[in-house]
Amino acid sequence: MQPEPFLDTSGEPAVRGFLHRAEGPSGDGLVLAHGAGSNCRAPLLVSAAEAFAAAGITTLRIDLPFRQARPHGPPFPAFAARDRDGLRRAVKVLQGVAPGRLFLGGHSYGGRQATMLAAAEPDLAAALLLFSYPLHPPRRPTDLRTAHFPDLRTPSLFVHGDRDPFGSITEMERAIALIPAPVHLLVVERAGHDLKGNDVAGRALEAFRSFAGL
Repeated sequence: MQPEPFLDTSGEPAVRGFLHRAEGPSGDGLVLAHGAGSNCRAPLLVSAAEAFAAAGITTLRIDLPFRQARPHGPPFPAFAARDRDGLRRAVKVLQGVAPGRLFLGGHSYGGRQATMLAAAEPDLAAALLLFSYPLHPPRRPTDLRTAHFPDLRTPSLFVHGDRDPFGSITEMERAIALIPAPVHLLVVERAGHDLKGNDVAGRALEAFRSFAGL
């Protein structure tokens, strides 16, 4: 089934992206957000949305508010709270299409904002799907983005390449041990931050099925 262009302007910020309706829907839904240098058309998000929709999970891949505001360039730190507002609205809007369990996640920056939102609002999503969590900036291993991890009580699946400069597998294992919720780390061999190849979408789907009890 072809994805449908999606736009909801009934509230602020607007929710814009593409909706992949589930084949044989389970009623469950997933919101996916992109990384700092990308948008909702990112190949990883597209392949993940297709895989999850084929498995019965309606998936909405969205442009975060910072990307709606300008087509290129990274987000400004001061804009992050509005990006989290966009994630929250996307989950609420998706409830009207998928009335079952709702999941949230994304790639890199999008996944990081999802964890921060879930740490503040633990009932928002049933589980998180996090591709290439940006644990720290490249070559700055002490600048960890984990301050909220002890407050994260949403089950979280991390999908991470073993060549990711934003965090080694050892660093990721140490970091996710701070999370008091169930966590699982799916290691993608010979993959960098973009997670190209290796049937990442299919592997993430199978791991998430087992992890989230789908």
